[in-house]
Amino acid sequence: MEGGLNAPFMSIYTPSVLEAEGRSRTVAEQLIDLVEGIVSDSPDKFAIAYSTDDVRRHFDQGLISFPLGMENGSPIEGDISNLQYFFDRGIRYITLAHNLSNHISDSSRDDPHWDGLSLFGIELVIEMNRLGVMVDVSHISDDAFWDVMEISQVPVIASHSTSRHFTPGWLRNMSDEMITTLAANGGVIMVNFGSSFLSNEANEYRYDRRDAYRTHLSENEIDGLDEEEEAFNKAWEKEHGPFPFADLETLLDHYDHIIKLVGIDHVGIGSDYDGVGDTLPIGLKDVSTYPNLIDGFLRRGYSDEDIRKILAENLLRVWGAVEAFAAANS
Repeated sequence: MEGGLNAPFMSIYTPSVLEAEGRSRTVAEQLIDLVEGIVSDSPDKFAIAYSTDDVRRHFDQGLISFPLGMENGSPIEGDISNLQYFFDRGIRYITLAHNLSNHISDSSRDDPHWDGLSLFGIELVIEMNRLGVMVDVSHISDDAFWDVMEISQVPVIASHSTSRHFTPGWLRNMSDEMITTLAANGGVIMVNFGSSFLSNEANEYRYDRRDAYRTHLSENEIDGLDEEEEAFNKAWEKEHGPFPFADLETLLDHYDHIIKLVGIDHVGIGSDYDGVGDTLPIGLKDVSTYPNLIDGFLRRGYSDEDIRKILAENLLRVWGAVEAFAAANS
């Protein structure tokens, strides 16, 4: 693959609104079917990775490896047996909630329902540890994060979050205290590439524009069609200037900060290319630009071993620790 990406986690993502509609599990199953279809159609190119050993073997075989992660735990539907079902289908991490609080956990972008994890969420984290599914703390509330850190007996990941040091008050990113605690438990924060995650200026611009658009819809009693939003955004940019994209150097500043805080063993890549829309940094607009990131690491003095850890080895270490715990407790 151009850019060198050979083991992307396939995001089995279910929008938060589907939980109330009772459709989360169905959509998750359809997405897994889709990934399985890609593999079955081109077995000479792709393979699903069920373990860290699979990822390394696929690399040696020249295959693109597809591990699966579930973004939003809503498809579990409050039934712990569904965790086993999705594990058997290949899910190896679960982001407990998304942009709305669900039956598992409060979300960082919603009013609290549980003041952290629900009772079922506590049960789920314990069972994820036992079964061998990584716990992902991206998207969940601070209180839920602290609940996870108290409960989990294995390292956890933040699959696509960044440092709150650069975006004060924005709860999708992680505070220095949270990053330090995550690392002390052996975990990894996977740095998100979205400009609004990286730059306070971009963050404020995006959410000011969003709030203004919502007000526009309400005041004019109109539906939010794509054409309407596009026209509004053009008018907004004419008045307020273009979106202030972050750049590679801003992203590297996040890595420098986190690594200075907790060391090279606790950071990875959580680019979120399929999740942040048109907010990606200048010079990192798609996976073909990963060499620009590597060049940036080299310019900032990172060693080849450091870069290997960031690109893959740190995440594989956490995944391996989760596998080992599950094997010892099965």
